[in-house]
Amino acid sequence: MPKIVFMGTPEFSVPILEGLIQEDDYQVIAVVTQPDRKVGRKKKLTAPPVKQKALEYDIPVLQPERLSGSPELDQIIEMAPDLLITAAYGQYVPTRLLNAPPYKAINVHASLLPKYRGAAPIHYALIEGEKETGVTIMYMEKEMDAGNIISQRSILIDQTDTVGTLFDKLSLVGKDLLIETLPAIFSRTNQSVEQNVADVTVAPMISPEEEKIDWQTRADKIEAKVRGMNPFPGAYTMLNGKRFKIWLAEAIEAQNNQQPGTIVKLTNKEMWVQCGEATILSLLLVQPFGKPKMAIEDYLPGAINHLTEGVKFEESENERE
Repeated sequence: MPKIVFMGTPEFSVPILEGLIQEDDYQVIAVVTQPDRKVGRKKKLTAPPVKQKALEYDIPVLQPERLSGSPELDQIIEMAPDLLITAAYGQYVPTRLLNAPPYKAINVHASLLPKYRGAAPIHYALIEGEKETGVTIMYMEKEMDAGNIISQRSILIDQTDTVGTLFDKLSLVGKDLLIETLPAIFSRTNQSVEQNVADVTVAPMISPEEEKIDWQTRADKIEAKVRGMNPFPGAYTMLNGKRFKIWLAEAIEAQNNQQPGTIVKLTNKEMWVQCGEATILSLLLVQPFGKPKMAIEDYLPGAINHLTEGVKFEESENERE
C-alpha cells in the first residue's frame, strides 16, 4: 500500500485530506501543517484545520515553524513516503524533500495553471473577473507552481461567488480530481505536460494596500474586488476617518457624474456610490468601524441621521490631510 505524507493547512485542504484517508488503497502516514496560531480578538491558540482533522484519525502531525533545515524535514524523509501531496500548505518545500519519494511530490492548486501561480489564486480569479476557474494537479519543483501539469478540472464562476464559496467548491473539486488522478501516478501510466510560460500570471498574497477600494475604478471592477476579498481579508474604504468595510456590492445600470466615492443616492434601503467612468455601485452588505456585518437596509435607518447624499468616502486615512 503506497505511503503518503500530506501537507496542508486551511479549510481548503481538509476535504482533500479526508478523501485520501477514506481511500482504502493508500495510507496517510503523517500530516505536515503550520504551527498553531493565536486567532480572533481573544488571541486563542488554535490548531490549523488540517491538524484537527488529522488528529480525528490518529495520524501523526508535524508542525515546523520553518520546514527547511528543521528536524521535521529529516523525520519526514526517514518515514520513506512513496508520495508527497501538498494542498495550500503555505510554506516553501525544500527540493531535497520533493525529490525523496519514489513517486515525487504533487500539488493540488486552486487555479487553471499556468494562470494564477501563487498563494491567492482564488482571490485573483474573482478580482480579475474570470468566468471560470478550477483545480490543477501538477508535479512540484523548486519554482512555485511551475511543475508539469498532470490533470485539471474547471468550473464556472457564478456572479454571486465569493472567495468563501469558491474555496468550498474548489476544495471538493480538488478532492475528486486527486482521487481520480492517483491510480495513474502509482501505476506510472500518467502523462504530464509543461506549462506554457507565455501564459503565466501570478497571484501573490493580498497586501494591505490592495484591500483599499479605489473609487476611481469602474463599479463592476469594484464589485469584483469586493467579492474577491470576502470573507478575507475584506475590502474597505474610509468614512469620517474610520474604516468602513464592504462585503457585498452590485454594479447597477445607472450613471452619474459626481466625484468618485460620493454617495449619490441614500434612502432607508439603498446606498449608491459614484465610481469611475460615471458608473454606480449599490452597497449590499457593510461593516462600519467597531460594528458587526449588516445588510444595508439594517445599517441605513441608524446611519441616515448623520449621512446625506453628497458625503464622500475617502480612500485612505491620509486623503484629507
